[in-house]
Amino acid sequence: MTSSSSNSNMRVMAALCTIVILSTFIRSTQSTACCLMYTKRHLSCRRLLDYTVQTINTSCDINAIIFHRPGRFVCADPSKSWTQRAMKCVDDMKRRIAQITKEKILQ
Repeated sequence: MTSSSSNSNMRVMAALCTIVILSTFIRSTQSTACCLMYTKRHLSCRRLLDYTVQTINTSCDINAIIFHRPGRFVCADPSKSWTQRAMKCVDDMKRRIAQITKEKILQ
């Protein structure tokens, strides 16, 4: 093996190591984004795209439902009845979309 191919291999390995380290760091910083407080406003189901459940862990101090809205996330108290209704609404909407998609595929 020549010296230039050795240098080239080392550069490739260094680049791969850098990518692995950066992707691990990015994933770990994203996973520590937590709700710290709840919204006081009730959210309209029409504007909700989805939701994520946050549980208490080493990074997050409160249980929360993180509603996904266009361009933002909103934290809600999972024990509130309006939060439960909004979750059900999102679930129903996703179920209807899946059913419509399935029907179109079968046509």
